[in-house]
Amino acid sequence: MSVFERIVNLIKENINDTESITEDTTFESLGIDSLDTVEMVMQLEEELGIEIELEEKMATVGELAKYVESKLG
Repeated sequence: MSVFERIVNLIKENINDTESITEDTTFESLGIDSLDTVEMVMQLEEELGIEIELEEKMATVGELAKYVESKLG
């Protein structure tokens, strides 16, 4: 499973309308607020064993996926 797919699966756990999530989909358009983002990042950190810096500005699903991929090497 790709990082993007893992993120989409986490989003699906938190919201109902996930039928058309692309890499360009913004968290704001999905109704995901900063608290939801923190919770999702914590889940990713635990699942993947990495640390994600929340200071990084990641507005889209694709930006988060690329950042996580860079941390995974």
